[in-house]
Amino acid sequence: MTHSEAASRIAKLRQAIDKYRYQYHVLNAADISEAALDALKHELYQLEQEYPDLITPESPTQRVAGVALAKFNKVTHVAPMLSMEDVFSATEMGEWLARVEKLAENAQDYVVMPKIDGLAVSLVYEDGKLVSAATRGDGRIGEDVTMNIRTIESIPLTLLEPIPGRVEVRGEIYMRQADFTAMNAARTAAGEEPFANPRNVSAGSIRQLDPAVAASRPLRFFAWRLESDLGQRTQVESLERARQLGFSTPPFVHAKNFTDIKQYFAELGAERASLDYWIDGVVVRVNNLAAFESLGVVGKTPRGLVAWKFAPEEATTKLESVDWFVGRTGVLTPVATVSATFIAGTTVTHATLHNADEIARLGLMLSDTVILTKAGDIIPKITKVLTELRNGSEKIIELPVNCPVCGSPVIRRSGEVALVCSNKQCFAVASEHILHAARAFGIDGLGGKIVERLEEAGLLNSAPDIFRLSVDEIKNLEGFGEVSAKKLIDEIARKKSIDLDAFISSLSIRHVGAETAFALATHFGTLASFIAADKNRLLTVPDVGETVADAIIEFLQSEHSQKLLAEYQEVGVTVKEAKKIEQKLAGKKFVVTGTLATLGREDAKDRIRLAGGSVAGSVSKNTDYVVVGDNPGSKADDAATLGIPTLSEEQFLRILGE
Repeated sequence: MTHSEAASRIAKLRQAIDKYRYQYHVLNAADISEAALDALKHELYQLEQEYPDLITPESPTQRVAGVALAKFNKVTHVAPMLSMEDVFSATEMGEWLARVEKLAENAQDYVVMPKIDGLAVSLVYEDGKLVSAATRGDGRIGEDVTMNIRTIESIPLTLLEPIPGRVEVRGEIYMRQADFTAMNAARTAAGEEPFANPRNVSAGSIRQLDPAVAASRPLRFFAWRLESDLGQRTQVESLERARQLGFSTPPFVHAKNFTDIKQYFAELGAERASLDYWIDGVVVRVNNLAAFESLGVVGKTPRGLVAWKFAPEEATTKLESVDWFVGRTGVLTPVATVSATFIAGTTVTHATLHNADEIARLGLMLSDTVILTKAGDIIPKITKVLTELRNGSEKIIELPVNCPVCGSPVIRRSGEVALVCSNKQCFAVASEHILHAARAFGIDGLGGKIVERLEEAGLLNSAPDIFRLSVDEIKNLEGFGEVSAKKLIDEIARKKSIDLDAFISSLSIRHVGAETAFALATHFGTLASFIAADKNRLLTVPDVGETVADAIIEFLQSEHSQKLLAEYQEVGVTVKEAKKIEQKLAGKKFVVTGTLATLGREDAKDRIRLAGGSVAGSVSKNTDYVVVGDNPGSKADDAATLGIPTLSEEQFLRILGE
């Protein structure tokens, strides 16, 4: 990149960052997530480090986030509410520790706590009574939100101890995930638009002029710093003192060394999805307050405090190309190739685009700068185009006219958005059918590469051919030998018997996934009954509407399906009758949490469903029972708070009659 190109890119990045930072920190209506904003800032920072002569005082990398809203009275913080330095790896975390311990000999232990994704506020008490509350703002001047803060019941209006003079407490406004889910359900039922996430609604509620809005929302507060000197010498004492005054504090560990910090970071990362509040990393703070103060401030951040963030689940990258792949139902799916990007712990080079309509909705063009989103193990997807970063070199994405595998014309079925290969014998469709069936039968060791080799050798033309394979046929193929061939054939032989719902799923019927297959199996009971079903009977099955019923009838009446079913019978596959659903738990809603001694959590959930009950992911007032194992986490606490009965594994099994 030349100097002039860097200058142009930096200017565009600054403009985009300023826009999104204003939306996020001031208007609470950001078009992109904080993780994506961090990615843009990181790119800008790297460019500025490479071209330091382009750094200006106005650059977003040189300031603390946010400005005060004009509609609120402004409050000047006695001590600035500074931002934190971010690190993203164990190496960077180790480097921070080394710097701190070199600069302050008494920095020998640390307080580590979740970095809660909410709204930071400062609370001021005079003679034990709450007199003002302010947001961070730009770090020096915030917004006076006292009337809204007074509506939050977890914030004491009067301290539990009548301390004379001024006391300042800082912390985070947040919303529990269970409360957020319940609130959105109520809004949806009332025909209102659901909120995007707990962080935005928490911040937005506090910045409403009418306190009744904040009062109507289930906001909470965690105190993470006692700003005033009440005799505390460490951060641990500061948190304990805050609790004595009547504040809830976040969970934390007292870490003695880097090993303790890494262990907590790993454990919290593993528990992140099950926590009832949003976090995006951990905060590591020097425990000794004298050491913390002696370390001072560098730029806009305290030296004695750092945020170790989890691997980002959103990032920015550039779209390089779009390729089209044919799936098991003949649908063409566009897959994007993007510039290599580190996101959610992995380096990503591909992302799904779903269909042609999604490309049009995004307004996506080749060479666009895009936001990439990745949640857990889900395939990354492009969620937004940053059109303000275009430079004129972008090109339109051409939709395919012919199938990229067999060359047949591509069609679009009436009423559907997908592009489809018109050739029902397309090689790619047959290959995907076989692979999908192998997964449904639970055959280990029969992945995509092996299926491809067996097809090329002429040994697999349809899914039932899997059960015709022999050791002698495959032992001489690339990647096989006598032992590995026998191992695969033995595995296939063990999987000749299959549950009805898994078999229905294996057939690759359009619109029929695992949940619908389970509903069909439990309704019809046997394969013969399912095959004989007409449309009227299908429409009596839960989760089956006109579209699904039509797709099933089309499949059952086709020559292809009749041949497929006959071949399965010919190779000796047996389809078991569906397990009968008992009604002993009918109408009962369960939540399962913790580690069970004799049952896996999914096994416990299956038994609840087979007994007529239902399973939810979080505890609410509509929950009937919470099954609690070892290390249950916040769901057990929620049950106690709401008065929901809890069951041990032994009690749960007794209810089931086992």
